[in-house]
Amino acid sequence: MPQLTGKEVETKLGRLVLSEEAIATIAGAAATECYGVVGMAGRRMVDGIAELLGKENLSKGVSVSIEGDLVYIDLSVVVGYGVKISEVARMVVEKVRYTVENVTGLKVKKVTVNVQGIRLQGSSGS
Repeated sequence: MPQLTGKEVETKLGRLVLSEEAIATIAGAAATECYGVVGMAGRRMVDGIAELLGKENLSKGVSVSIEGDLVYIDLSVVVGYGVKISEVARMVVEKVRYTVENVTGLKVKKVTVNVQGIRLQGSSGS
């Protein structure tokens, strides 16, 4: 049987392994639901510009580490121009912590929000 990385949970129905990638996808989806967040950013910057990731790459802007029963999450996001960054970051931390804890049953010890860029909202098309 292949060895999986992540958090193993025993239930009366059997063994459940939550991968770090699965937790990262949950966290990325929760973050992008927050007002002011345009999307997730790639962790690599090219020429000082953060890459805005599409919906299919939500976990790419998220780093998850599990230590015992505690989960640590680092998010790289792009926010919209004109939002109060500190307020958006606070909402992201609360939403990600709540969502990950409720979906997985794991305890989130720390959520770090890294604002990698600011996106100007274009007026074309809307």
